[in-house]
Amino acid sequence: MSATPQEVFGRYIHAGTVTRDADALAECFTEDGVFEAPLVPADAAFPRRLVGRARIRSAMAAHYEQQAKTDRPAPNFEKSGYVLHITSDPDVFIAEIDSVFDGEDGEADTAVCLVQIFRVRDGRIARLRDYFTPALVE
Repeated sequence: MSATPQEVFGRYIHAGTVTRDADALAECFTEDGVFEAPLVPADAAFPRRLVGRARIRSAMAAHYEQQAKTDRPAPNFEKSGYVLHITSDPDVFIAEIDSVFDGEDGEADTAVCLVQIFRVRDGRIARLRDYFTPALVE
């Protein structure tokens, strides 16, 4: 039995956002999986397109290592939320995500909204298009 959209999404978020584990994140993808961030400029440090589990693993490990060197906070998971939109194609679902980051020193919280389109095969991500503000990864 194939994984549900909720299961696929849950594994992906846990690996990528909660634990920032590049190995676990890569395992969410098919061997030939594709990760795309179409709004990221071609000359940005964050990869715009990654093809294959091995490339996803290495690029995201480098990204997580770079993130660890900054003081960028993790989202507040209690304030953040998402909605999964199931499509007429059983292999495609859309995640609408509102990530909330706590404000510092009395500043207001910051909300970041993004959309991800998932195409799955055999319970793994075959293609992910992640539409987010490029400033998030600068």
